[in-house]
Amino acid sequence: MTPAPWSPSEPPDGFFDDPFPFYRQLREEAPIAQAPDGSVLLSRHADLSAVYRDAASFSSDKRVEFAPKYGEGPLYAHHTTSLVFNDDPYHGRVRKRLVGALTPRSLAALAEALGPYCDRLLDRFAGGDAVEGYAAAVPVRVIGDMLGVPEADRGPLRGWSLAILGALEPQPGPERLAAGNAAVAEFSAYLAELIAARRRSPGDPERDLLTRLIAGEGAEALTPAELIHNAIFLLNAGHETTSNLIGSALYILATMPEVRRALIADPEAMPSFVEEVLRFESPNQLGNRRAVRDTEIAGVAVAAGTQVTLVIGAANRDPAAFAGPETFDFRRSPNRHLAFGAGPHQCAGLSLARLEARIAIAAWLRRFPEFGLARPPQWQRRVRFRGLTALEVSL
Repeated sequence: MTPAPWSPSEPPDGFFDDPFPFYRQLREEAPIAQAPDGSVLLSRHADLSAVYRDAASFSSDKRVEFAPKYGEGPLYAHHTTSLVFNDDPYHGRVRKRLVGALTPRSLAALAEALGPYCDRLLDRFAGGDAVEGYAAAVPVRVIGDMLGVPEADRGPLRGWSLAILGALEPQPGPERLAAGNAAVAEFSAYLAELIAARRRSPGDPERDLLTRLIAGEGAEALTPAELIHNAIFLLNAGHETTSNLIGSALYILATMPEVRRALIADPEAMPSFVEEVLRFESPNQLGNRRAVRDTEIAGVAVAAGTQVTLVIGAANRDPAAFAGPETFDFRRSPNRHLAFGAGPHQCAGLSLARLEARIAIAAWLRRFPEFGLARPPQWQRRVRFRGLTALEVSL
């Protein structure tokens, strides 16, 4: 197996501002590469698709990987209990609850409320940081409503999410680990009280995700810890990637005026625009699996126990899967990107994320059709996720 030219554990200089040349190097020189720690890096679209869909050979269970990384503590308890890092039957049991709350009727109700909320945010926005002032605020509102978190209690949600997900980096370091553990502990304590209140006064299970998670009897019931950690997961999954998606969309519109003008002229193209943002600037750049039996990937032997890193950002610009992959083409069709994964673990909230992005971006363009950058963007210093820390704009 070819050694990797670089490792996610030690990203090269310049990676955070523009990882795509490094992804291209990995895909061209070592598409099935061995990292120094013995893990395997995959960067081709076909290889990622195959692994995502082969749950019998590649597990999402992270207990083996996370035990030495986190030790015993809140982060380990959280990440090994949330559905995203588990296999069936537990994964399927929890996922079924969530998907059942994202019905067309509930999404329509969310859309009806989200448009006016976006307009109110824009009423207050007079330029400055569009991430803090808009892109991050929209999904916090949505997931706060879906979990029934009172508006007065929503202040810490974004900070908790960033701290918990920051600890998922390949090498988080002691500061990120401490912040992540503290965030899980604080959020867990808050949710224990919120869950107790919801048990006393349930909401509509077709719209209230927390009520839906609480419901169930016998083997279908979630334990108190399972309830808390899957509610935390919902905040993280419902906030972080959607915030990054909206922020990256605004960056593209600010720096590609020809795209902005074309989209304003053809608002019906908004769904395909959002799909191309997902491909071009995937909010989630890395995924992971563990081989649970001796197997092969594109003819290369992979031993049981091998950790496999799925480089989503590289696969979504693979010329074998996309014509002109380095060009942003918002009319691209088909667009079989892997921003939401694939197979049994494909993102359960993908319809919600798409809906939020379409509504938020359309509202922004109606209000600010000629906006631009006031200063260079600030990209997050993280390998696993791709998003902006700040996007200063002029109106």
